[in-house]
Amino acid sequence: MFTKNTLAKAWRLMAAARSMADIYENNRQVCKYVHSTSKGHEAIQIATGLQLLPCDYVSPYYRDDSLMLAAGFKPYELMLQLLAKAGDPFSGGRSYYCHPSSRDQHKPVIIHQSSATGMQAIPTTGVAQGIQYLEQANSPLYRRGDGNEPPVVICSLGDNSVTEGEVSEAFQFAVLKELPIIFLVQDNNWGISVTAEEARAMNAFEYAEGFPGMHKMQVDGSDFTASYDTMRMALAFVRNIRKPVLVHATVPLLGHHTSGVRKEFYRTKENLEEHALRDPYPKMRSMLESHGFTGLEINSIEAAAIEETLQAFEEARNAEEPSPANVEAHVFAPTTVMEETGTRSPAGSEKIMMVDAALFAIEELMQQHDECILYGQDVGRRLGGVFREAATLAEKFGDHRVFNTAIQEAYIVGSTVGMSAVGLKPIVEVQFADYIYPGFNQLVTEISKSCYLSNGKFPISMILRVPTGAYGGGGPYHSGSVESTLLSIKGIKVCYPSNAADMKGLMKAAYYDPNPVVMLEHKGLYWSKVPGTEEAKNIQPSRDYILPLGKANIVLPADNNKVSKGESVCIITYGMGVYWAKAAAANFPGSVEVLDLRTLFPLDEELVFDTVRKHGKCLVLSEEQQNNSFAEALAHRITYNCFMHLDAPVEVMGALNLPAVPINLALEAAMLPTPAKLIDRLQQLFSY
Repeated sequence: MFTKNTLAKAWRLMAAARSMADIYENNRQVCKYVHSTSKGHEAIQIATGLQLLPCDYVSPYYRDDSLMLAAGFKPYELMLQLLAKAGDPFSGGRSYYCHPSSRDQHKPVIIHQSSATGMQAIPTTGVAQGIQYLEQANSPLYRRGDGNEPPVVICSLGDNSVTEGEVSEAFQFAVLKELPIIFLVQDNNWGISVTAEEARAMNAFEYAEGFPGMHKMQVDGSDFTASYDTMRMALAFVRNIRKPVLVHATVPLLGHHTSGVRKEFYRTKENLEEHALRDPYPKMRSMLESHGFTGLEINSIEAAAIEETLQAFEEARNAEEPSPANVEAHVFAPTTVMEETGTRSPAGSEKIMMVDAALFAIEELMQQHDECILYGQDVGRRLGGVFREAATLAEKFGDHRVFNTAIQEAYIVGSTVGMSAVGLKPIVEVQFADYIYPGFNQLVTEISKSCYLSNGKFPISMILRVPTGAYGGGGPYHSGSVESTLLSIKGIKVCYPSNAADMKGLMKAAYYDPNPVVMLEHKGLYWSKVPGTEEAKNIQPSRDYILPLGKANIVLPADNNKVSKGESVCIITYGMGVYWAKAAAANFPGSVEVLDLRTLFPLDEELVFDTVRKHGKCLVLSEEQQNNSFAEALAHRITYNCFMHLDAPVEVMGALNLPAVPINLALEAAMLPTPAKLIDRLQQLFSY
């Protein structure tokens, strides 16, 4: 089944992993950052890592340092992350031990790993989804092994994390689409201090029965021979059959949960002794003897491994610390879209609605880029989105590029991590802003942090479309505004176009941006059905028109004579606020300047501040509930940067501070800003 060299290598790796765990325990003052080790889990992890190819993808979890060693990483590399050193090849000293990310061409690819247990299941299933697409499309991005082997994806999980709802979303999508992924579940019967009996009704193998199409295997993960054979069969199955497999490996937990949450806090002497009986280390030594290794050979391999780890630790502890000057590096990957290009209003073109501007932008992108795909709830062939914002795209580009998903906001959002990692450019959609919250875990935990914590290796190139805003009695779960919540997340960009031309130009820029972009699209502006929003329709820009993110626009200038006399104010707004502002401004001819932000992050602070300094009086207008909003934060920023130029306090106007938008039209109007309410506030400003 395997050669003597393979056994010798496995023993060396196991000895190294065990030595590393001992070194960390014996040097707790040096190993001050929280960490876990694979002690007790070594056999299944080494059996897995030894059989991976550079074309494969693997998502280890935080206890998988043995898997990392077997995949080809050196103790020194792992220790650099343990000690948060500058040379940490995974995060540059930014993340915990065994939170890897790697694009090393000679090793399996590892996307960014978060600490949130189970959350890696969705991004990693997204990798398998992307690989399947590349494979079926015969894409040049599809990468095989040196022996023409098709790639396999492995998602490693602790058994207690399988109770997470997002793991079930990953399982469901994997079996539905028959993806080439192995879910390796390491079951040590503990979830920190919670036992299996307390936390779950069944183990992962039993749970997988509920997902028809998931091939299931069980193994004693403390037995290297059995583990190697099981993983060999699992890998062969997925490489050839291209369907998902779940491997449930039972293992002992011999170490602490983490260096800070120690086993003696909650485990009994009897429990520790019971787990020690299944220690893979003496089992491996006995197996080597049964395969003809002499005691001298076994000890010699072990001693060499221990010596390597001791030397690596000394080198790592003396390695350079990260420079604080680099702490802000890699929040975003650099974008090439810096200037407005193309023709915004070409001669001979007709006016289009905002909803069509988005549709045409995506159609042109899909025509030009095979890696552009679109998916979400109801965006596929039959409906093309509940707002018909994707109408005809599936017919034109096929169900493999435009398709429906289940009601799985977490999967829709989080799978883009994996899709982006294999070179695809996903555009995804949630139906209403009110329903984005199930996807927030993936947006915050995985997407926003990936570029920064992978030290720039894994920016997530994706667009998340979010229909937002209130009009026409949409009611409390179809009218919400979420920009302040989104803007509290660092590592994403947020656009909010107010007209068709901006929609198309920003959509193009968002696609070419290598970072995650959320496109907030006001439902009331889609078709200009709301009175006063006819100007949301524009001449369709040319197909090469791109509007860079972070560029605001003066949509209504004030009269220079009024400005020079101090008889003007500026309104800083976006989305539907642009039309409320214009309507109110008609009552103050020449005295109101309206600035449309267009992008909420990055924010065009230069134009905002210059505009405020020009007028001395400012009102920030938002549809969101006002308290603790983006609008209030922006008002503070304006005050701080423009204080010496202000003739009056910066005003803020938003919706009433209610938990939801009521469905009754009169109540909806009472909650939201209106031109009439805005006129009153402007009169107060003019009185200064």
